[in-house]
Amino acid sequence: MNTTELKGNWKEVKGKLKQNYASLTEDDLLMAEGKEDETLGKIQKKLGKSKEELHQIISRL
Repeated sequence: MNTTELKGNWKEVKGKLKQNYASLTEDDLLMAEGKEDETLGKIQKKLGKSKEELHQIISRL
């Protein structure tokens, strides 16, 4: 999933991430315009996943 797709589907992706990873909070998933990389980095760090693993997780949602 590329950044454009992620922006378009963010509400859906966010809900699924919260369902699958209870440790993620609304603050963790808050994505402001232009802050995609920062938000994904936060999620990556909190879940202890590599960038590639995180992209795979999001693509499977």
